[in-house]
Amino acid sequence: MRGKGILFGLAAVAVVGLLVSFFAPLERMLVFFPTREVALTPGDAGLEFEDVFIETAGGERLHGWYVPGRREETWVWFHGNGGNVGHRVEELAQFHRRLGVNQFIFDYRGYGNSDGAASVENTHQDARAALEYVRGRGDVDGERVVYFGRSLGAAVAVQLAVEHRPLGMVLVSPFTSLRDMAKAAYPGLPFLPRLVGSRYDSLKQIPQVDAPLLVIHGQQDDIVPVEQGIRLFEAASEPKSLVILPTAGHNDTYEAGGGLYWRSLAGFLDSLPR
Repeated sequence: MRGKGILFGLAAVAVVGLLVSFFAPLERMLVFFPTREVALTPGDAGLEFEDVFIETAGGERLHGWYVPGRREETWVWFHGNGGNVGHRVEELAQFHRRLGVNQFIFDYRGYGNSDGAASVENTHQDARAALEYVRGRGDVDGERVVYFGRSLGAAVAVQLAVEHRPLGMVLVSPFTSLRDMAKAAYPGLPFLPRLVGSRYDSLKQIPQVDAPLLVIHGQQDDIVPVEQGIRLFEAASEPKSLVILPTAGHNDTYEAGGGLYWRSLAGFLDSLPR
């Protein structure tokens, strides 16, 4: 019986190994949708900016932009799973004009001009490298860093906030976990949620975040159900705020959200401890 148990255990390990190796390319196909060509820069929107290259702990080179503002706070962007930093230029410009924060935005591995290939673990490593860069700048107050995570980037921000407390955190269109998103986005692949496992499990992690939180979600979001944003908010610790934008979808919160979106962000910034 002991021999059979050992054989069963070895077989289970082998199956798990096969599933993990199978999920790696599947992850790149179903989770990450990078674009290489960076069509716009902040300069095209009239912004002063620095072209930045940083290195991860594993030696991969990531590309980003630093856009100086007029406030003490520095906004660290964790963008969603599609495109690259060039697709965020318009929103960068609006943040600069409306909020005046310093901003650092970067591309995960495999996006834009960043080396390597994206994966769940790589996005977490990339986020750590981005934070290290920002806090290492001589012209940035490392204690006044705000995480801004949109969609998939919200999950990246939550994990980083567990490890390194920010001054505050804003999550826009966040999902509860990759498993829940697999169920919602790919109902025809019933095996996928189990294969995904505990990746990007923000619902489990967010109670550990000890920082002011603002969750913003579009009521008309047809990619990440608004209920997921609400559940994530309910699981979070105080102080926290939830804003539902009645006419906004997933990618247009800064446009369709109108004044409510920008007032919510400005009020959150002003509420942060001095």
